[in-house]
Amino acid sequence: MSTEHTIFEDTSATTSDPRTADSSVRGEDHYDQGAAGGASVYNVSGGDWGDLVDEATSLNEERIVVNMGPQHPSTHGVLRLILELDGETVTEARAGIGYLHTGIEKNMEFRSWVQGVTFCTRMDYLTPMFQEAAYCLAIEKLLGITDQVPERASIIRVLMMELTRINSHLVCIGTGGMEMGATTVMTVGFRERERILRVFEAVTGLRMNMAYIRPGGVSQDLPHGALDQITSIVPELRKGIHELELLLAENPLLKGRTKGVGYLDLTGCVALGITGPVLRSTGLPQDLRKSEPYCGYETYDFDVVTRTGCDSYDRLMIRLEEMYQSLRIIEQAVARLRTVTGPVMVEDKKIAWPAQLSVGSDGQGNSLDHIREIMGTSMESLIHHFKLVTEGFRVPPGQAYVAVESPKGELGCHLVSDGGTRPYRAHFRDPSFNNLQAVAAMCEGGMVADVIVAVASIDPVMGGVDR
Repeated sequence: MSTEHTIFEDTSATTSDPRTADSSVRGEDHYDQGAAGGASVYNVSGGDWGDLVDEATSLNEERIVVNMGPQHPSTHGVLRLILELDGETVTEARAGIGYLHTGIEKNMEFRSWVQGVTFCTRMDYLTPMFQEAAYCLAIEKLLGITDQVPERASIIRVLMMELTRINSHLVCIGTGGMEMGATTVMTVGFRERERILRVFEAVTGLRMNMAYIRPGGVSQDLPHGALDQITSIVPELRKGIHELELLLAENPLLKGRTKGVGYLDLTGCVALGITGPVLRSTGLPQDLRKSEPYCGYETYDFDVVTRTGCDSYDRLMIRLEEMYQSLRIIEQAVARLRTVTGPVMVEDKKIAWPAQLSVGSDGQGNSLDHIREIMGTSMESLIHHFKLVTEGFRVPPGQAYVAVESPKGELGCHLVSDGGTRPYRAHFRDPSFNNLQAVAAMCEGGMVADVIVAVASIDPVMGGVDR
């Protein structure tokens, strides 16, 4: 099947790609940046790859088709890139997905609303806090308790999300550098990431897939000493990010590999639904933390980073600068948490998960005093605890969509409730899935070696794509 959309627009607002090859050899999946007569034509074609092979055979054309993968070419997960080559030049590029399919969204239909957190946190395993936040904000919207979430819980959510943003960007830059042969970039990036993972472990008990953000708040308050630990690592992170900047920003080898590579202008981003650093590299300051704030982001002081090169180099520099901005937000959140006290979960006992976690001899779990209180206070409290944990709370019928600004772009959660104790449908708009559409536009007309750089600049995590 294939569909064709023709969009007429003023070509004076369209930026030409200096690296674009003749459109006649660029295949069908591309957008024409400034066609004659003032029309830009967007061709989107689908179907099985075998159909294209049959077509080439019937036309008696000799095409070199190379499978790059399924492997990890600058991606976090298994991606298959199907490249049609003319010598070293890529004339057609397609992304083959589905090799990491988990069925997370379907599984969530068979678990309670709270249990769903442990599923969605595993989608994009570099940004677990963002999936948890989008999912819980959507549940709170359905329940009508958005304004009842305690202020301290919202501040903690912002703090953990910004730490996660830095974590994701460090892995993106580190693995991208490694693919280009810059091993030091990876070792420095992962060294700094380790500082953040230690904070996650201290606060939640886990380094990844924490299921820390819960409907109504967070699972527990910050442990004693956590704020001091975060305060101590902020200058260390800032120093480490600066070290990465010194390694990368003016490196002539890096510039040679990334400048003008993976070009995608604003017209292409809008046509393909691209968000995040890829979109902001075109000069558009689109950031949901500013345009549609959540968790109190409108009260924090930070800048939306943009550049205008539309290439892999600018996306790299945007991610470096965004980490500095995240550190600014983290410092503000820590200062607020030192003065704002109170609960970290809504007061409604029909929703609030009855947990009081502590670190004991067997690791991290419910404190024994809390269990004794539940078991010994009254039969009613024990029954309520049992029903809430095993059956879960009910959510009124309806549907809600909530989006947050993840490190990769707009991460949306669409929930449908039929009034039961589990979602009727849970669907996520993962930015990696949408952004991967840009592979053809970024790679066709370039060299084979540039494909790796272009894909790395998209920063796709296949766990979010194949959910």
